Amino acid sequence: MKEHLLIREQYLRQPVAKVFAFFSEARNLERLTPSWLRFEVLEPAPTEIAQGTLIDYRLRVHGIPLKWTSEIETFEPGVRFIDRQLHGPYALWHHTHEFLALGEGTLIRDTVRYGIGFGPFGELARIAQVQRDLDNIFDSRRRAVEEIFA
Repeated sequence: MKEHLLIREQYLRQPVAKVFAFFSEARNLERLTPSWLRFEVLEPAPTEIAQGTLIDYRLRVHGIPLKWTSEIETFEPGVRFIDRQLHGPYALWHHTHEFLALGEGTLIRDTVRYGIGFGPFGELARIAQVQRDLDNIFDSRRRAVEEIFA
């Protein structure tokens, strides 16, 4: 399986504590995910995350219903947390969320290591669709964050 890297950064004129608190509530992921994915955190779900928290989601990708389970493998309040997919559409999904104090605000950095699986067919799917979908999801997320923290 070929591993890929997606890195996105966004600056907000908000304190780290406020930004981190928002992102560390699992339900807020629904507000950040584009509506076309019909993303939903399933019950029972914790409101706030911590190391070891399991979160179950349901979503639709191009009309195909999927379930996704993530585990919070690292949780450093006010600094970062890392989630990894235990069950879902990717062969590898490892997402580091970092929150860095910068001037009067916060730099949010998302670093995602992901892999599709399925050998050359997975790589064709990534080139044909998956990378575009991820770009659209993270572009939408950027806009949602801007609106929420405006």
